Amino acid sequence: MKGIDLNCDLGESFGAYTIGMDAGVMDYITSANVACGWHGGDPAVMARTVAMAKEKGVRVGAHPGFPDLMGFGRREMKLQKGEAYAYTLYQMGALWAFCKGEGIPMQHMKAHGTFYNMACKDIGLATEICKASRDFSREIVILAPLGSAFHTAAEELGLPFAGEFFADRAYNPDGSLVTRGLPGAMVEDAQTAANRVLKMAREGTVTCLDGTELPIACVSVCVHGDNAHAVDFVKLLRGSLEGAGIPVAPLSALI
Repeated sequence: MKGIDLNCDLGESFGAYTIGMDAGVMDYITSANVACGWHGGDPAVMARTVAMAKEKGVRVGAHPGFPDLMGFGRREMKLQKGEAYAYTLYQMGALWAFCKGEGIPMQHMKAHGTFYNMACKDIGLATEICKASRDFSREIVILAPLGSAFHTAAEELGLPFAGEFFADRAYNPDGSLVTRGLPGAMVEDAQTAANRVLKMAREGTVTCLDGTELPIACVSVCVHGDNAHAVDFVKLLRGSLEGAGIPVAPLSALI
């Protein structure tokens, strides 16, 4: 394996509300999924987040979601044909303006929350989102789970794709994540989560909740920046990877 990318959802604060530990996490990640103002973020937050990423050498990607600020993009919405395309292209364009202002490229696109979860299972929705990314730029990497509808859509459209691994979520044998709220769905211990990432990077497998081994060789690992121990965990994870001789690098260096 050439290396591992560490991605994190950032820039989700808005107005007077602060969400996440962006500044601390940014010291250890390699790719930032920046909210585009619909589920979180606002123009001022987007500007600060992109500028911080440039300063710290972190690559920027768009993190488009449903137009649902009050629900933080975590509620299902029924869309008409073409809406997902328009929503995605609009939000990517908004973030691109700030990237252009800072003189940096946009590296990838990762959908947010329920927009992401629904499209992972719905090929029609995934295709609309991927077509928007394609029409923005064919060089944008689609970041999503291996074997998902996103993966299929990206391959059918000839777009660069990166599989995403979740360090702190338990997996089912079919490759899906164990539903939040079920026993064992979350990997609470930081060292255990780091060890899962090391195993995935070295062996291309993860031990599922039922004890079976699932082949899953991903190039990017999702970490979260919205809990009290986020910075300590990301620091531990990066140190564990580098200590094992596994390079930590952005997607643009690995795809």
